[in-house]
This record gives sequence, structure tokens and C-alpha cells, in this order.
Amino acid sequence: MNIYEKLQIIQGKLKVPKDLYNSFGKYSYRSAESILESVKPLLQEVKAVLTVSDEIKQIGDRIYVESTATLIDTEKGEKIEISALAREDENKKGQDSAQTTGSTSSYARKYALNGLFCIDDTKDADATNQHGKGPVQKPQTKPVPPTAPPQQEHKLPTNLIKALHAIRTKNGVDEEHFKSGIGKALHRKITSLHELTEVEAKSIIKSLGDK
Repeated sequence: MNIYEKLQIIQGKLKVPKDLYNSFGKYSYRSAESILESVKPLLQEVKAVLTVSDEIKQIGDRIYVESTATLIDTEKGEKIEISALAREDENKKGQDSAQTTGSTSSYARKYALNGLFCIDDTKDADATNQHGKGPVQKPQTKPVPPTAPPQQEHKLPTNLIKALHAIRTKNGVDEEHFKSGIGKALHRKITSLHELTEVEAKSIIKSLGDK
């Protein structure tokens, strides 16, 4: 098994939950330490070791920490390296210079490990660089209106339906014209004879029967 096959196994099995919570920014997140703790058993399984190192770099007038995560095959000596940069915040309130560098190192190490092990952090508050500057907006979902239960069709007694059809046949009127005539008399649209109430049906039968 080569180093890439071992990395593939680690990437497929590694699960790192967001076990930390920022109460100020109201978001959950994972740290570099969380990733390291979760990956250790898998390193033992595939016979590999992981190292993470930092290097301070100055680009223009800015200070960056470059962290490199290196996966080393203990059987063949092969290795894979992934690096990530994080810039020190010049105006980090409440921290001295050592704390600022340490915090920046943690971010750089986290993203180097993310890249090496294919950990998706795009939905993390870190990825949007908010760090408590604004609340994380939850997606708005529109409430689904309750579905009205289907209306059951009113059923006229069979004898009344038969009587209505008998009168229609006797007068030589097709069903659509028959329903249309009844609808005009009742001042509403009739699509089925079953829409009639018993009182209406009996009244129509009596009226047409008398004629």
C-alpha cells in the first residue's frame, strides 16, 4: 500500500464533529486539536505518522504563519505535504503578541489539515471570517400550509337519482343540458346530480313530474 492509498483510507474514515461552540458568534466549529485527536487511531491503522510545522513569513508589511501538514508512510518513507497561510491580526484586542501568533497558527494548521484530509469547512463561521463580528443567519424556511382534507361528495339516495334520470330520459334531454337546467333553476353550477340535497331533488322531481 502506497502513501496515496493510505491517505485515501484516512480521508474516507475520518470524522471530525464540530465539538466546540462560540457563544458570542453563536456557531459550532472544530479546531486543529479536534482534527489531530480524531486522526490518531487512523494513523495507527495505516502505519503512518503526521507532523505539523509552522514558519513565519513576511509578505509586504504583513506577517503570516505558514503551517505545513505532512503525512509520512512509516513503511516506505513516502510523504505528502499540504500548506496553508493565515495572517496575523494587527488589532487583535485582548491578546498579546504571543497569543496573536498562537491563534494565527491554530487557524493555519486547521486549514492545512483540512486540505490534507479533505475536511469541508465551507459552512464554518471560520470560513466566512466572521469571528463573532455578526450573527450567523439561519436559512429561512417558509411554513407549509396545511393541506385541506378532500371533500367527500354528497350521495343522494339511489331512488332519487333513478327518478331524476327517468324524468330526463322521458323528456329526451341529455345529461349535460339536464344539469345545466337544474343549475339555472337553483342559481348555481351543477356538475353532478349528487350535489343536490334531498329537498332539492324531491322538489325538482315533483316539479318536472307534474309537468
